[in-house]
Amino acid sequence: MRSRNTAFLLAFLAALIYGVSFTVAKVVMPVYVQPFGFILLRVLGAALLFWTVGLFLKQEKIEVTDYPRLLLGAVFGIALNQLSFFKGLNLTTPINASVIMVTSPIMVLIFSSFLINEKATKKKVLGIFIGLLGAVLLIVFGKDIGTATNATLGNALVFVNASSYALYLILIKNLTKKYHAITLAKWLYLLGLIMVLPFGFSELSAVDWTSMPLPILYRVGFVIVFTSFMTYMFNLFAIKELKPTTLSIFIYLQPVIASSYALFVGSDSLNAIKIGATVLIFIGVYLVTRRPKEALN
Repeated sequence: MRSRNTAFLLAFLAALIYGVSFTVAKVVMPVYVQPFGFILLRVLGAALLFWTVGLFLKQEKIEVTDYPRLLLGAVFGIALNQLSFFKGLNLTTPINASVIMVTSPIMVLIFSSFLINEKATKKKVLGIFIGLLGAVLLIVFGKDIGTATNATLGNALVFVNASSYALYLILIKNLTKKYHAITLAKWLYLLGLIMVLPFGFSELSAVDWTSMPLPILYRVGFVIVFTSFMTYMFNLFAIKELKPTTLSIFIYLQPVIASSYALFVGSDSLNAIKIGATVLIFIGVYLVTRRPKEALN
């Protein structure tokens, strides 16, 4: 039970970091770093961190039969996931993006039913749709759409990101039972780095680091260390104890956290709709994460 509670804590911390990152990354793009260049920088930095940490751990050999799944994990969990997200975030608004991400649990539920025959209980389905209702209220009534260069395309790309992340959670689940989280992360990011290099090299080469303000450098560092390194490590540890559908429900917290951060920095205001939406989202999280007495995870 303790390990399960730890998994919930790690999943919450990952959601917290992701929620803040919508606004943090949006400020950097596209003025200082273009989206694909930022992704290359993010993946490169995280890969270096994971491989450095891996030097202090017992070395594990990946079985040959697991490489196809690991490769697919890198495609959907690193390359397609991150490229579509940052490009989409660059075109839409942070809160729009955070709310569209809540479609990921529904996609996990759909993929799980086809790929791993996971049973969708009535309570879990109810929790998903209550949380989704809260997220929709938050974006439709809680805040205006605001300025976005191409919200339609941006929102579509974020949806691709959400679906890609959902598939990644299912693909990587069995591997987390065989290998240490750091072992998986360092290989996922190394493979992902090779995949994103052609997309981001020219944009990263064009960055003028000498004219970049110190606060922007801090934001870049936050995205590399926390959004890339810490969150992936947290989620890999968490998914050892939780089903993909359970872990994905924490995405519902991202609109709440994104809005809360906006309140903290003074760029948003609180009203009854946002409070009500927050309550619905937490009810949804509770219904999905509450473990039945007869279930082990």
